[in-house]
Amino acid sequence: MSKPFRRGLVSFAAALVAVATVGVSSAPALTITPVATGLDQPRGMAFGPNGALYVAEAGEGGTDFCFAHPILGQACGGMTGGLTRIWKGKQERILQLPSIASPVEALGPSDVSVQGNGNLFVTIGLGADPAILNGLPPAAQDLGWLVKGNPSGNWKRFVNIAAFEAANNPDAGQPGTQVDSNPNAVLAGPGRQVVVDAGANDVLLVDQHRDMSVLAVFPVRFVPFGGGMIPMQPVPTSIAAGPDGAFYIGQLTGFPFPMGGANVFRLVPGQAPTVYASGFTNILDVAFGPDGSLYVAEIFHFGLLSGNPAGGLWRVPPGGGTPQLLTSDLNLLGGVVVGQDGSVYVSTCATCRNAGAVVKIVP
Repeated sequence: MSKPFRRGLVSFAAALVAVATVGVSSAPALTITPVATGLDQPRGMAFGPNGALYVAEAGEGGTDFCFAHPILGQACGGMTGGLTRIWKGKQERILQLPSIASPVEALGPSDVSVQGNGNLFVTIGLGADPAILNGLPPAAQDLGWLVKGNPSGNWKRFVNIAAFEAANNPDAGQPGTQVDSNPNAVLAGPGRQVVVDAGANDVLLVDQHRDMSVLAVFPVRFVPFGGGMIPMQPVPTSIAAGPDGAFYIGQLTGFPFPMGGANVFRLVPGQAPTVYASGFTNILDVAFGPDGSLYVAEIFHFGLLSGNPAGGLWRVPPGGGTPQLLTSDLNLLGGVVVGQDGSVYVSTCATCRNAGAVVKIVP
């Protein structure tokens, strides 16, 4: 079984890159309005305290360096990833960040979280054993980091998530696991950041001294496939802070990416994760609304191997309960965030070069 199906965030088929950003129809009860277009493979999002919406864009690689990547194949990198701000009706790329890509896939900025009035924390993907970076030029060494930026366009390395995986490999010993880091989500708070490493199958706490520790390691599950049972990597991808103070983690799942096989876990530091909601497929982001509802964004509603680019947006009632599918008329959802008025924002066409969008959904 190839590594992309074991540990990678996702291996996208070329046929899915040129899909439409927004579906033709939508659920009758929803109003869907585009608020940003032309984004370069948009993923996670966050609101700032002034109402600005920040969108992480994975980019499209570049020509600064090239190397053999275990997921992407022959990949080339450059500063085409970034962070776009949507504010006061204006869409502006405010940060240029590292990206690596093959002709049909990209890894780069995957999520953003705002701390205070101007601290922007962004995860930069890698999707491999960090040893793969040995011998590559300095431009490649930013992959696998949590970086810190500001709206003025400046950024710097903050903590090396990939190096922590290389030194500790917290999920060692589980079936099919190996040294692999792909920082994919971040939640910043006063004096700490919480990072979800999709490749490492763990959640890390970064304290005020930039020291890292493990909050949770997600176990491999055995699932039916080919008449037998095979190990499936958990691949956690997303994080949100719940109204109860716990963390909520969504998972993509690994091969065979079973439809309905993804969970949202509730994580209380010091305790093992528990399943909060289930029945999802290929989750890429989660977010709470002001009323305590949890919104879940699936990049592939019908499964990564289905060939169908339709994503899914779900709502879980406050306190848990039966999830409600709000729409599957938007393609390749990359991120979800909820405004103070309860409006839901999702990034779409998360694997589309300069054809991604953010839409506002009013339930």
